[in-house]
Amino acid sequence: MSQADRTALRSRPAVGLPLLASEISVLFRRRRTGAMLVSLALIPVLIAVAVKLSSGSSSGRGPAFLDQVSQNGLFVSFVGLLVSVPLFLPLTVGVVAGDTIAGEASAGTLRYLLIAPAGRVRLLLVKYLATAVFCLAATLAVAIAGAVIGAALFPIGPVTLLSGDSIEVGDSIVRSLLIAAYITVSLLGLSAIGLFISTMTDVPVGAMATTIVLSVVSQVLDSLPQLDWLHPWLFSHYWLGFADLLRQPISWDSFGNNAILQAGYILVFGALAFGRFTTKDILS
Repeated sequence: MSQADRTALRSRPAVGLPLLASEISVLFRRRRTGAMLVSLALIPVLIAVAVKLSSGSSSGRGPAFLDQVSQNGLFVSFVGLLVSVPLFLPLTVGVVAGDTIAGEASAGTLRYLLIAPAGRVRLLLVKYLATAVFCLAATLAVAIAGAVIGAALFPIGPVTLLSGDSIEVGDSIVRSLLIAAYITVSLLGLSAIGLFISTMTDVPVGAMATTIVLSVVSQVLDSLPQLDWLHPWLFSHYWLGFADLLRQPISWDSFGNNAILQAGYILVFGALAFGRFTTKDILS
């Protein structure tokens, strides 16, 4: 381990909220994290620019709400989130979650972190919470970038919901934030899976790839009608259920079902990660 790594480790607090704040700071100071957030923010920007250059003509093709973007820039956020959920957000979360423990082991810093009185359980919890914060930051990056570019390129006005009702701009912003919260919750189960996989290897790339592949496999299985019995148990099953937040009144059923499902994955894979990490021989 380099002298710079040792200096960084000595500067990390050992316990409590300071340790969490330090972990979050380390995560968001990495160039890779910044690059992923910028890439996510570019998704709604590219969508808005494409619609603007095409004079708003979508020919009825593309994701939901795309044909309404040119009439109301607030829909850029909705379209950006809808496009990001199946692949781009899981990909970035898989990278962060897969790197939590395996990245420290690969860099040779894990043993030094555990020498401090942080403890394995506390370190595991801090790593997961930092990943959860990234889930929120990644989702907000898409939502905020969509709102900004939408306001810059298109008119802004009342939003017509899926139920046919119209809401004012302020209410539509609240709906966007609720959708961001919904998607953040949706990604917490995947984060727990990535954390568990990260405890099983010292190769972060392998943990990242496995987590991302599992997110794709889950969505593929969820699309097969022959596996209807399995769908409610897949962590990706409710990922696109935030359409219920675009109705009047709001239907909270999908939000609640999604939260319960993700909580189950957090408990199961959190326990597996705990069992693996607390009994693992740390050699690096």
